[in-house]
Amino acid sequence: MLPRLLFVLLIALNIAVAAWLWLGDSGVHAVDPTDKGVPKLRLLAEVPTTAPTPAEAVSVRAPVAPVVVPPPAKPPAPAPVVPAKEPPTPARPASVADASESPKRTYRCLALGPFATQADMHAARTALAPRAARMRSRQEQTSQSRGWRVFLPAYSTRDQALAMARKLEARGVKDYFVVTAGDQQNTVALGLFHDPANARKRRDEVAAQGFPALMAERTETTPVWWLDMVVPEDAPFDWKRTVRTPGVSSRNTGCF
Repeated sequence: MLPRLLFVLLIALNIAVAAWLWLGDSGVHAVDPTDKGVPKLRLLAEVPTTAPTPAEAVSVRAPVAPVVVPPPAKPPAPAPVVPAKEPPTPARPASVADASESPKRTYRCLALGPFATQADMHAARTALAPRAARMRSRQEQTSQSRGWRVFLPAYSTRDQALAMARKLEARGVKDYFVVTAGDQQNTVALGLFHDPANARKRRDEVAAQGFPALMAERTETTPVWWLDMVVPEDAPFDWKRTVRTPGVSSRNTGCF
């Protein structure tokens, strides 16, 4: 029953809408889209073409008079340049002329040393620097005496050296010892002396007992420093007034 009722209502609605569309207002009105007093837009193709007037034709065909540009004016000729006169050279004083023509100064070279320490060398260099044209320092190795030693020559074995030491003891020779290491291994040392006369006396005493005692100087290689200087030959140079380090002397050397 309900589906039939809905079907009848749907048909009635369709009939009502169709009648309203057919008999109702279409809603179309002729309305001018432009405002009053404003001219309408027209396409260029819609504007009618008109022939030009005789005055306009004459103005178009009239030739244009050429514009004449005057040539540029020539610049004025430059005035001749007159060279300026050089000022006269002032005469040099007689003292300046004599100084430039004076002979060149000559120099001599000295070596001062040896200095046992680098500090002594630097002190001497500072004191003598104002009086020298050039200076340089250098280091050398030198051998210095460290005393004298008396000994019996090295034996082939340690046992032989000990046997010789017992013989010295039997003869009443004291103050000895057997060296067991180093470059004097298996020798019998009999004493170390600063004075060579005392070393010579000890050697003779042991040799008188029938032993081959020897005497040799002990030396040690140590560094020393020298100061080379270039000083004017015509000026007095007495370095001894400034440097009073013991053992320092001077000698001529090659210049540098």
